[in-house]
Formats: sequence, C-alpha cells, structure tokens
Amino acid sequence: MSLSKRHKRFAWALALFFFAGSVLSYVDRSVLGVVMPQVREDLHLTNTQYGLAVNCFLVAYMVFYVLGGRLADLLGSRRTFTLNVVFWSLAGMAHAASQGLASLCVFRALLGVGEGGFFPTAMRGISKWFPQENRAKPVGVLMCGISLGMLVTPPLAAWITLRYGWRAAFLVTGAMGFLFVPPWLWIHSRIRQVYGTRDPAPCRGTETGNEDNDELSVRQVLAKPKYWFFLLARGFSDTVTFFYLFWLPGYFQDVRHYDLETVGKLLWIPFFCADIGALAGAWFSSALMARGLGLHRSRRTPLLLSASCVIAGAGAFLAPTHTLALALASLALFGHFSWASNMQTVLTEIMPRKHMATLYGLTGAAGTLLSALTQPLVGRAVDKIGYGPPFAGTAAAYLLAVTMLLLARKIERIR
Repeated sequence: MSLSKRHKRFAWALALFFFAGSVLSYVDRSVLGVVMPQVREDLHLTNTQYGLAVNCFLVAYMVFYVLGGRLADLLGSRRTFTLNVVFWSLAGMAHAASQGLASLCVFRALLGVGEGGFFPTAMRGISKWFPQENRAKPVGVLMCGISLGMLVTPPLAAWITLRYGWRAAFLVTGAMGFLFVPPWLWIHSRIRQVYGTRDPAPCRGTETGNEDNDELSVRQVLAKPKYWFFLLARGFSDTVTFFYLFWLPGYFQDVRHYDLETVGKLLWIPFFCADIGALAGAWFSSALMARGLGLHRSRRTPLLLSASCVIAGAGAFLAPTHTLALALASLALFGHFSWASNMQTVLTEIMPRKHMATLYGLTGAAGTLLSALTQPLVGRAVDKIGYGPPFAGTAAAYLLAVTMLLLARKIERIR
C-alpha cells in the first residue's frame, strides 16, 4: 500500500477516535441534565443551585480549554488525548459520591478540567492530518459525535436510573472512557511503524502561502480584529449548545410533563436531528467548495442558512402542542450543529497552524465564559418566569453571532 493511501486510512482512523471521544465527553457531561429532577430532589437543590453546579463545570472547562490547547500544541494529540479521557472518566464516576451542592460543584469542576482540552486536541489533529478541501468532513464527524452523545444519553441514563438509581448512571457512563485508551495507543503504535514517530502529522494540505503566515505569533494574531469577530461568533453560538444540553431535558419534564420514561423514548429525536445537521452542514460546504465557489462562499452560505434554522426553532416554547415543540427544538439543533461544523472548520482555516490548538482553545474559552455568565441567568429565569426568555435568548445569541460573522468579512487565513 502506498504511503498516501496509508496516510488517508490513518487520518480517518484518528478522526473516528476523535469522534468516539466527542461522543463520550458529551455523554459524561449530559448525564446530569437527564437526571436533574432526581438529583435536585435527593440533594435538595433549587434550579438556581443547579445552575451554579453547571457553572462550576463551565468555569473549569473555560480555563482548561486554553491550557489544554496549549498542552496539545506542546505534547501532541496522542498524549493529550490519553490524559483527557482518563481524567474526565474518573471525574464522571466521582459524581456518584455527591452528597450536596458543594460536592456536586467540585465534581462538575473536575469534569470540566478533564474535558477542557479535548476539542483543541482533536481540532489540532484534524488540521494536521486533513487538507483544507476535505477538512470540513472530519470536523462534521467530530460535531456529529457531540450530538450523538447528547442523543444516546437520555435513553441510556434513563434506563440505568429507573433500574439502579441516578448514582449508577454516573458510574457506568464514567467507566466507559477506559475502553477507548488501549485502542488509541495501539493505532499510534501502527503509525510509528509507518512514519517512525507516533504523532507525525505529516499532511501538508493544499493551501498556499502558509509558510509565512505560520510565522505569526499568538500576540500578533490577537491583534487582528478578524480573529476577535470569529471568536465572538463562536462564543455567542456556544451558549446555545449549553442551553440545549443542560436544560432541554428539564424543559420537557417540567413544562411538557414528560416522565423519565418518555424522555428516554422521545428526547433522542432532537439530538438525532443534530447529528444530521452536523454531517449535512459539513458535506454541503465541501460540495460548494468542489464546485469552485471558493473558501469564503462555501463556508458562509451554510453558516447563514444554519443560523436561520436556530432562530426559527427558538419558538419551541410557544408551540401549542408537545409534538410541535419537539419538532422546533429538533430544527434548532439541526441548524446549530450545521453551524458548528462549519464554524469549527473556519477557525482552523484562519489561524496559524503552529498555534492552532492554543488559539482555537481561546475561542472555546470565550464561548464557555459567555455560557458560564448566562447559566445562572437561565436558572433564575426558569425559577421566576419560565423557559420563555432562555429560548428567546438562543435566537438573540444567533443574531449576534451572524452580526460578528458579517463584520469579520472575508473568510481567509489571518495574515
């Protein structure tokens, strides 16, 4: 087999591992949202206190999104991925020992520490192994892992909780991470046999002019307004991820009166639509590029279409029927993950390669910071007013994200 064919096979093998890590990370962080009513009852928590526990995860996640990105640039994806998975798996299992608000907050923060560096690590690996014209596809697969993790968690966590209690749900899902480490290390041993090193990142891509651009320092990139517009575009849209992740199961239980069994039967639907959106957005963008539309139009067109779906789907709380509410939430998640596939790809395309994980980590930290600031507001709004303002807030977040996207002007590498 030729070296180029082996490279392609290794590239997609690594992309599938990143996909699996994406699924696993969102399973572990989603369990709390599914069992929120049971945890709140057992630990005597209000919605506001639950929002505080969520915030502890977000703050730690924000900090380690940056530190984890820097670690990935220094150590490479192989070692950083291993550290991420082992740490967050232990932290996920520790949730089973929660006795009150304080211990729950500590374990949520530790989960954020472990998971914070994963996506910078994955995006670094993808940007190194895949050329630009094909990069949206593995990024779409990675985003699909997020929505798949959110999809499988409600039925899985509900099934375990109904039979063994919510503490068992954290033990089982947390322990799953240890299954991924041995095959991850094995594939890198195979890579070493071919390339002579376990983390070679040999792909040179097809972009031109990268050499001079890669000489830009982190400080020089941070001085460019274009970077900040894209950072804010991602940041505003990221708040929507955490709203649907942490509050959608509770909304359908508290407002639409789904019991836990119904959550397990039906709440996979919006997240399945998110899977479709992640892949459809990536493949649509790649198809436009193959037709010669260029990087800017090929990425911006699906971004704008995706944002319109999220804005329309925010009307779920006004829906007169449960079925329509579920359909609108599904539309919103379809658009959100289609947006995410393309926005995450764009971020790898505007940054210098040697600092990609660090700079990407900063964008993730910005999104997490904005989410951390909004989560207590969501909890307070739900306690005092209801879910209407938070749903409306998702539409406002996307209007701001689109504004930042337009202000950034042409999608191209920062020079």
